Amino acid sequence: MVLEHLFPEDWLEKKFLYSFILGAGYSIISIIFAKILFPADPALVAVAFTSLLLLPELYKLFSIEERIEKKEKKFGLKELFKDNKSFVKIYVSIALGIFLVYALGAIFLPSFQVNQLFREQLEMRGASGGAVFDQPLFWDILINNWWVLLACFLISLMTGDGAIFLITWNASMWGTVFGVTARNAALFSNANPFLYLILILLIVLPHACLEILAYILGAISGGVISKDVLLEKFESKRFNEVFKYNFWLFIIAIIILIIGALIETGVLCNIDLYQQIITRSYMLG
Repeated sequence: MVLEHLFPEDWLEKKFLYSFILGAGYSIISIIFAKILFPADPALVAVAFTSLLLLPELYKLFSIEERIEKKEKKFGLKELFKDNKSFVKIYVSIALGIFLVYALGAIFLPSFQVNQLFREQLEMRGASGGAVFDQPLFWDILINNWWVLLACFLISLMTGDGAIFLITWNASMWGTVFGVTARNAALFSNANPFLYLILILLIVLPHACLEILAYILGAISGGVISKDVLLEKFESKRFNEVFKYNFWLFIIAIIILIIGALIETGVLCNIDLYQQIITRSYMLG
């Protein structure tokens, strides 16, 4: 692809701000083109376009990660953290860029455009918002998040870097849901929507960050194993080492996911302010 050759191979690793701009910029471009080419239902198409635009750079990152792991003389938690720190920061920066575009779009765009451009994301809000406080069960949250994590791992395992679609989808969904919630609650209360957005983020950021981190680690784990299958002889010593290394990375992702589900359950059960914001937002639909 042409985009793959526009920038130096390691430019994202050196400038994390670039990855944030890349996520935001590609999201804006994708939303515009999805609206033009698929006006009837642009929501999922925009997410797919964003993922496709990001794939060339992510392919480079997985290649860099594989080369780093090949140089390691031993594997351990210290090496695991050191080797994946930059990769995680880049993924998080990209997700934040996507999130911000959708959150601001949900706040600033007219309601009819939000309902059309982000229809699929808003359906997730409708599916979860009405009764979320009735039975915020830990197992319901954990099982739902587990399937997303498993999908990120398996898709990356099969395709190398295809889990970016699910990460992009989650970032766009959270951005839309939080943006619309803040806008509607502000309209009902005659307040500033940015104040509500900040309050929502302060409340949900701990468990949201843990969830997206778990998905990213799952994607990295599956992606590196996938590339290792192509580059290393099956069942060789090096293959087994890399496989074990990334298997533990997936286990860490599961642990992080469990912690995130515990925090989310506590938030939904005990943070009255969040419940009030959600209730106010549904007063206007």
